Amino acid sequence: MALGGRPESVSIGLFALGWCAGWVLLWRTRPLPRDGVARDRPSVSVVVPARNEAGSIGALAASVVNQLRDGDELVVVDDHSTDDTAAIARAGGAAVVTAPELPDGWAGKPHACHTGAERTTGEVLVFVDADVCLGDGDLDRIAACVSAHPGDIVSLQPWHRAVRPFEQCSLPFNIVALMGSGGFTLAGDRVSPHVAFGPVIALTRARYCEIGGHAHASVRSAVLEDIALARRVERTRLHTGSSGATTFRMYPTGFASLVEGWTKGIAIGFDATPWWAALGTAAWVTSVLGGWLTSPWFALASTVQMAVLARRAGSFRWYAVIGAPLLMGFFVVVFVRSMVLRRFRRSLTWKGRTVRPDQEVG
Repeated sequence: MALGGRPESVSIGLFALGWCAGWVLLWRTRPLPRDGVARDRPSVSVVVPARNEAGSIGALAASVVNQLRDGDELVVVDDHSTDDTAAIARAGGAAVVTAPELPDGWAGKPHACHTGAERTTGEVLVFVDADVCLGDGDLDRIAACVSAHPGDIVSLQPWHRAVRPFEQCSLPFNIVALMGSGGFTLAGDRVSPHVAFGPVIALTRARYCEIGGHAHASVRSAVLEDIALARRVERTRLHTGSSGATTFRMYPTGFASLVEGWTKGIAIGFDATPWWAALGTAAWVTSVLGGWLTSPWFALASTVQMAVLARRAGSFRWYAVIGAPLLMGFFVVVFVRSMVLRRFRRSLTWKGRTVRPDQEVG
């Protein structure tokens, strides 16, 4: 079919299939429930693995400290930072422990999380990335959700605060992460996800110890420890943040860190995605790219859809929505690079350490 010509029935059908798949896979977001929060909730230990996070650790500490109750604790595990991470965390009210030297067979983040869990006593463990800011009351809601589902992992994907122009490049990645999780589909709770979001993971200490925690052989060396840990339980309970609740700011230091950050995990995430979600997500990505090249009406439909989905994922600007086909092309390039590194067991550098994105996800 010629560019700009009248769409044929097959082209319309293929585009509609991918476009509809996008709606089905990201039908709605799921904030943390606001009911069921008990005044006498279990004690909570918030564990934060941190390596060179001086730019963000202060905001995280402030968002957590004012939510702590008697018996709760905030522990920042300083993973051999070369900046002021530890000092800023202490000034913000966190207890700081230094991670031991990284043992053979361990990745940095699982080791830091394990170290923090070993140094805490709370009945509920909440592992939070340093670039997260917890929304007011969300710590109580997380604890309530864990108490309601003590055999499961509760995980939260924060709302992405994309501030600088280059950060808008994360738009397709954030949407694909939500789609691929299988947690926000038209089917609702009839789908049982088996993945987790790394920024916020919570479970009872008893369940954590029962499944081996971050010390388990399948978790300790994992680049995406969230997926590896989720594989240890029957199901995960997935939720999302919002602009007025839990947020994060991913890869704010520069475009190169954004590329490396997504490269180290996007192929692993794809391999852990249910086949039906992977197929639907691929159809959606194709509709965005193919529709833009095929018909202005397809392009308009994708732009409207992207504007809606972008608001569910973060603070993405109008120019990112309009330029979504170009960002989707960038997504494909990074995905292919990640897949090549994974298949050929090549490495990349992340926060001063060599990372090989080749973990098992079965």
